[in-house]
Amino acid sequence: MKSNILKLIRILLAIVIFLPIVFFLCDFADIVPNSFANLLKIQLVPAVLSGSIVILIVLAALTILFGRIYCSIICPLGILQDIIAWFTKRGKKKNKKKRWYHYAKPQHILRYALLAICIAFLIFGITTPLTYLDPYSNFGRIAVNIFRPITIEGNNLLNLVALKFNNFSFYHVTIHTVTMLSLTIAFIAFLVVGLMSLLRGRLFCNTICPVGSFLGLIAKYALFRIIVDESRCNKCGSCEKSCKSECINSKEGLIDHSRCVTCFNCIETCNKKKALNYRFAYKPSTTSLEEKFETKREITSLQEPLWVDSGRTNKGMNRRSFMLTSAAIAVSVPFVPAWAQKQEIDVTKLTPVTPPGSRGLKHFKAHCTACHLCVTHCPQQILKPAGFKYGIDYAFKPHMVFFESAYCNYECTVCSEVCPNGAIERLTKEEKIVTQVGIAQFAKERCVVYTEHTSCGACSEHCPVKAVRMEPYIGGLTLPRMYPELCIGCGGCESICPVRPVKAINVMANEFHHTAEKPVEEEMKEINSEDLEFGF
Repeated sequence: MKSNILKLIRILLAIVIFLPIVFFLCDFADIVPNSFANLLKIQLVPAVLSGSIVILIVLAALTILFGRIYCSIICPLGILQDIIAWFTKRGKKKNKKKRWYHYAKPQHILRYALLAICIAFLIFGITTPLTYLDPYSNFGRIAVNIFRPITIEGNNLLNLVALKFNNFSFYHVTIHTVTMLSLTIAFIAFLVVGLMSLLRGRLFCNTICPVGSFLGLIAKYALFRIIVDESRCNKCGSCEKSCKSECINSKEGLIDHSRCVTCFNCIETCNKKKALNYRFAYKPSTTSLEEKFETKREITSLQEPLWVDSGRTNKGMNRRSFMLTSAAIAVSVPFVPAWAQKQEIDVTKLTPVTPPGSRGLKHFKAHCTACHLCVTHCPQQILKPAGFKYGIDYAFKPHMVFFESAYCNYECTVCSEVCPNGAIERLTKEEKIVTQVGIAQFAKERCVVYTEHTSCGACSEHCPVKAVRMEPYIGGLTLPRMYPELCIGCGGCESICPVRPVKAINVMANEFHHTAEKPVEEEMKEINSEDLEFGF
């Protein structure tokens, strides 16, 4: 009963954390409040990038106390893997055979090499490896580019059905946040993680994921761990068959705690003999000194890279493991799909315009891992995932696009409220209205006033800070004039410009964000209504 309670508690806690995260990432109607972003700030990589010392201490303390419960309760990609693995129905008959997990030797060289690469790059302010390997970022891209569009299309289908019955509770939603490249990357990540989960349980967590590798180093010495009672164990192997981390060697009675995610599946299957217990791991032992040395020898041999289980042949498993891990590494290597949709590159945009609060290109690249949360929650939908045109280190990260008749709302701070990584720092409305992410530049030779000798002035009308003003030109026409010190780079002028394909006024990014001058407010003159003539 105790094991069932432990597993039930784990599942309930995982649901409490997982479902709000999914709803928040897939929300297209602004139903879920932005405060739900705090659930994403407790993820390990966002906590590291944002410098959340308190969260890091709490996560480390939880791991030291209870093992890798982070991977089973807090990590959304870990929970997704459990959901996918559940469909394999391990232990149930299928085609007159039973499908089980089996112990697999640890891939220490691979897992710790990837962890070392991520840490080394991060020291130099490069998040590219984490962009491809971080479990939260991968889950974010999967949810935003796959689950969210499915949710939107489900809503649109309900809308069509409801309209037939004169029910207007739903409304049609157009998908603006997904690009062909972002969908491709998300689908590949989902395919690789899904296949690894279906075939080998938590293989991704224990070979590819840098978070799992890092927590595994701590979990080895956790105070509470799953302990094998040799006096009760009859080597039946039921615990090994139910272990989705493939870290239990039932023949030797040993558990690799660096890979154990504390799911309690093994304890649940060992109810009869009760040979497995989750308890304080450092109780005084009554075993003899010779037995301690023997146990130490067995553990050492267990962790050797060339260890082979003599009970069964591992050639097939190694071959399949190699194929799966190779496919997973492919997700971590930057590439350009040959069949991806080609995009017309605006040669006037050599540097991406990063969101307000990102402080500039260097800071944004050093903290953003392309989870695409800000992309989905931007009210104006001007944040788009970039391709490779800004370099490999900026691939899939969001940038501001004003070409599609949208611009950054003057007082909007939503992206800074939801970003969990600290890539977009929190801004007040007062700070937002003077944050200069770029400066609009006017090209006279492309303006319709100059080329067609017709009046326009749309850019001036849509500038919220009066950084674009119409001044006399010729023949009663007026031509735009820029005041760079007032411009905040919101894109209002660029979005409304009628010139195609390259507009007459474009926002050029500031590599480092500046503070613009506030426009001088004109004094309102009091007018006596008695002096006005209305003609009646």
